[in-house]
Amino acid sequence: MSLSEGPVAPQPRRGRKQVKILLAALLLGVLLDGVAGMVLTWPSQRVLPLPPGVAFPVNAVEFPSASGATVKGWLVPAPGAKGVVILMHGVHANRATMLERVPFLRAAGYTLLLFDFQAHGETVGRHITFGYLESRDATAAVAYARQTFPGQKIAVLGVSMGGAAALLAQPRLPVDALIVESVYPTIEQALEDRLRVRLGPWGKYAAPLLTWQFKPRLGIGMEALCPIREIAQITTPKLILAGETDRNTTVAESRAMIAAAAEPKQSWIVSGAGHVDLHHFARAEYERRVLAFLAQYL
Repeated sequence: MSLSEGPVAPQPRRGRKQVKILLAALLLGVLLDGVAGMVLTWPSQRVLPLPPGVAFPVNAVEFPSASGATVKGWLVPAPGAKGVVILMHGVHANRATMLERVPFLRAAGYTLLLFDFQAHGETVGRHITFGYLESRDATAAVAYARQTFPGQKIAVLGVSMGGAAALLAQPRLPVDALIVESVYPTIEQALEDRLRVRLGPWGKYAAPLLTWQFKPRLGIGMEALCPIREIAQITTPKLILAGETDRNTTVAESRAMIAAAAEPKQSWIVSGAGHVDLHHFARAEYERRVLAFLAQYL
């Protein structure tokens, strides 16, 4: 005679252990996302002495901004200037990263204004806000240029966050031409793209854990960071530049930005370029296109 086994007794300890592991993993994920949010918004400040070997005159300037900061910058005069070009750097960068663009623009007869956004370079600030407070610095820079060079035409050239700040400015920047490079359409897409680069397909699931932090950490909602909405309303002549293989702002997103932009507009998708300095990547063609655009509107 064989004996059949009775029902297996439940194993509550194993179930509780699995729940604890899951909760610990979730808690770790939230903590890591919190750290990531802190790192992304932490000020990127440093002292900026003028690099050696600069072959053009540079004057230190500063001006107040509604962001709450006193903005620090450099002014590069051009003999017989026929206009002013304001250079606006990207996130976690500073005005020194825009110096390579100065020689060809100055040689073409443009005075250059380079400055550090709030929480960048030598301009103080509590948090990086990806274009929100920085848009107030953009407004302050244009006002400074208007006051310093009355009657001259003004263009803005903004890279990544610098371009977003120019598009987000309220009221609209009173400039004659606008060049934007590698600008994200919405902050949600920007975060998801960057997390995909670092985490693969899991990035889209981690993105909401970052976006929910904006309101408590920065005091702004997602709707405040939507350049694609603003570019549709800006009638200033625009040149929109993007990298064909950019993974931080995909070419599909850049094409959507171009399609949404109000006329007049021009665009250039730079073949083979990622989320890089497009001037450094394709110097000759970049300079030709930018100067042709500026000559048309300045």
